[in-house]
Amino acid sequence: MIEFLKFLKGYVCIRVSGFSPERFMNLCVNRNILLWNIRKEEDVYYMCLSIAGFYRLKPIVKKTGTKVAIVKRCGLPFFMPGMWKRKIFILGFLLAAAFWFQTSRYIWAIEIQGNFMITEDIMMDFLAENQVFTGMKKGKLNIEELEQNIRKEFYQVTWTSAKLEGTKLTIQIKENDLLDMEEAGKREDAMTASNLVAEQDGTVVSMIVREGVPQVTIGQEIKKGDVLVTGNVPVYQEDGTIRKYRYCNADADIVVQHVLPVKETLSLYYEKKNYTGREKKQYYLELFGKTIRFGKNKEPFRSCDSIESRNQLQLLRDFNLPVIYGNRTYREYYVEERKYTNEESKALIQDEYKKIVESLEEKGVQIIEKNVKIETNDLKWVLSGELTVQEKTGKNVAIEEQIFTDAEQSGEEVTEDE
Repeated sequence: MIEFLKFLKGYVCIRVSGFSPERFMNLCVNRNILLWNIRKEEDVYYMCLSIAGFYRLKPIVKKTGTKVAIVKRCGLPFFMPGMWKRKIFILGFLLAAAFWFQTSRYIWAIEIQGNFMITEDIMMDFLAENQVFTGMKKGKLNIEELEQNIRKEFYQVTWTSAKLEGTKLTIQIKENDLLDMEEAGKREDAMTASNLVAEQDGTVVSMIVREGVPQVTIGQEIKKGDVLVTGNVPVYQEDGTIRKYRYCNADADIVVQHVLPVKETLSLYYEKKNYTGREKKQYYLELFGKTIRFGKNKEPFRSCDSIESRNQLQLLRDFNLPVIYGNRTYREYYVEERKYTNEESKALIQDEYKKIVESLEEKGVQIIEKNVKIETNDLKWVLSGELTVQEKTGKNVAIEEQIFTDAEQSGEEVTEDE
């Protein structure tokens, strides 16, 4: 605080030399002239004192026969007169202060943290739908409402926190990947009754039924959409007639065998990029969402790739400004048509076939027989054939519960009143 007061009032640093500098300092103390930062260099003393004190030195200097010279002027009284002469500097300072104040009222950066299943693009689209975007006034943002809307929209989110720091909005979320399985279980549990329906054509080779009534047998040919196990379970009376139906979610492991066609083609000719080494950079500046490009606004080469570097200006760690600067680097290339050798093309087509087999095995599909051939002509290689496979089939499809009437129990025909 004392240093600040000295700056406001102003002070000078002086050099004292001559016959008796020590007597000079004693007389200053006797007359209540405050001296500080006193130091001696050979026969010369350096010290600081207030402007008012400096104007009272004349009789002391005359009496002691010393010489006093101003070394440095410090403080606001010396700073302001020079600044007022520099009108452009003052105007720039005021404009900068106004710009700082105005931009601090808006959100200029949004950061999403903790998202894995929910992509950043999906989250940004959701925020835009809820009127949260870069360039909006901070006063229009309701943090609590935003957090509630995120939890309501995304069932995977178990916890969320939104906070404003400077001009940056940070949204932290925590996802629970187990909820995907739980949600699927809840949807299945929500079905009061369901049939197990075939997902492809084939022949039933094994069947283990845990719940429901089987509608097919081992060795039977089935079509996609056929009911394999029904969740409509009849309950019989002692005389063998149906008393009612019990409804359940059909559950079974049913394996079917079927033929899977395979076909892959590989052209003998391909295009290869060759970079020439020529590069050009185009710079740009974004102010409040508007882009200013320097130079020609088009690609400098007929064929080229581009890499973009983008940075947002920050005054402080969390004080982002609506100023983005960056550049785009263009790399020229030309395309050369080449032809695979027989060894290269055969290896590539075999790799594709290997990927097909590995993909099926990862899904739990068992390959029983392979009948695949590779042929070639002047333009391409062709892999074609069939794979005999065995895999699980069946998906639950909800059924409506039926009201079993007395007439149905006795075998009478039941008609609906219109």
